[in-house]
Amino acid sequence: MKDYLLALDQGTTSSRAILFAKTGEIVASAQIPFAQHYPKPGWVEHDPQALLDSQCQAAAQCVEKSGVELGEIAAVGLANQRETALLWERKTGKPVGRAIVWQCRRTAEFCTQLQEQGYGEAIRAKTGLLPDAYFSGTKYRWLLDHIPGARQRAQAGELLCGTVDSWLLWNLTGGQVHASDVSNCCRTMLFDIHRGCWDEDLCHLLDVPMDCLPKPVENSGNLGVIAPGVPHLEALAGLPVCGMAGDQQAALFGQGCFAPGQLKSTYGTGCFTLLNTGSKAADAKSGLLSCIGWTLQGKTAYVLEGSVFNAGSSIQWLRDELGLIQTSHECDILAEQVTDNGGVYLVSAFTGLGAPHWDMYARGTVLGLTRGSTKAHLCRAVLEGIAYQNADLITAMEADGGQKVSVLRVDGGASVSDFMMQFQADLLRVPVERPKVVETTAWGAACLAGLGVGLWKDLAQLEHLRCLDQTYRPQTDRSGDYARWHKAVERAKDWEEH
Repeated sequence: MKDYLLALDQGTTSSRAILFAKTGEIVASAQIPFAQHYPKPGWVEHDPQALLDSQCQAAAQCVEKSGVELGEIAAVGLANQRETALLWERKTGKPVGRAIVWQCRRTAEFCTQLQEQGYGEAIRAKTGLLPDAYFSGTKYRWLLDHIPGARQRAQAGELLCGTVDSWLLWNLTGGQVHASDVSNCCRTMLFDIHRGCWDEDLCHLLDVPMDCLPKPVENSGNLGVIAPGVPHLEALAGLPVCGMAGDQQAALFGQGCFAPGQLKSTYGTGCFTLLNTGSKAADAKSGLLSCIGWTLQGKTAYVLEGSVFNAGSSIQWLRDELGLIQTSHECDILAEQVTDNGGVYLVSAFTGLGAPHWDMYARGTVLGLTRGSTKAHLCRAVLEGIAYQNADLITAMEADGGQKVSVLRVDGGASVSDFMMQFQADLLRVPVERPKVVETTAWGAACLAGLGVGLWKDLAQLEHLRCLDQTYRPQTDRSGDYARWHKAVERAKDWEEH
């Protein structure tokens, strides 16, 4: 019986693979980190080959650890860090330069020019996005303009561009499939989310050749087959790839948010909150983004999205750059050792502020330090800051959606923080639900693959598989703290003026 699904979850700091049983249980997993590159302040890069190698190695290790026979695996599902932009050679598959990561701000000046030239509303109307360095389109433009000979080679048909999903699919299929699912396409600033296709005018505006772009495809179905000879995956040759989605849409799917009005927050490197808005794209007015959640059998579900650029990465900053903690869990332990934040507020705008603020030039700010401030206060301020920023997003979603949120579903690595989840419930004044399996990004990719290969008939069957681990209910009024947080945010904006 083919009762298992292999999910590949290519993230910002590591590549993971998880083998799921069709009932939703994790059978085995593997995770391999890779290097981050910061060539200049505000710049973030990845080695494309490192992304691929780490993902293939993780997949091989996961399957080997599981003890499951290859014939029992029904299909592969892919989830990926979105907006990260790559170039590679059409003929050889060799990457051209490093990948520009979604966090990278190097194209901020060009995005400001687009706004000043009056293109902002036209871009928003077609793509649901705002001109920002976050998105892939301006990254493609930068790569084509700054890698010697790249633009000429692209115009000659020698180069391909894509996000991480298309890079993985191209390599897994041995260069046979150059495609990107619509949930990734819609994050490029080149894709018309209403017509479901690349937009010629936007490609011309950003100077990205349309012939280089991948073919847009639905999120579930026959997307390709793992080719013979893929390094580390020789034993998986012939296994079909039947599901693909950007990590945040995959997490929304994995959380079972199939109906309009349901929302989730994923606390990973960043914190991403998505609200299912149904079959029509919402008119985002509060600094949010309107995107495609997924397309299944010709039917598209749209979402409102807001992003906190630095969530789990703020905890990593405490650990790796400041050396205040040895493990991420220690941040939680220290935060609970103090009764309050001691007046310390941290705005983790290390790479600018996302929705609803959208300030590309904001920078990380710590306010309220005194001689009595301890590392416990700073740890607590980091965790509170993540919750505050997410509360800003959800408040904006309530304004655009026209209704109050009744419950928040959470997942991601940092969602294991009991302190932060309780603080989030206190801020929002609604219950916060954490599922037993917090790896909902990988589970969402597996679900899409399972639907694509016929392991399940419909979404109703998937809904019955969701199990809760814990529910956090509001306990403490945080309104005064929240007001002081907003003062800190204003200090982080246009920081050079303060």
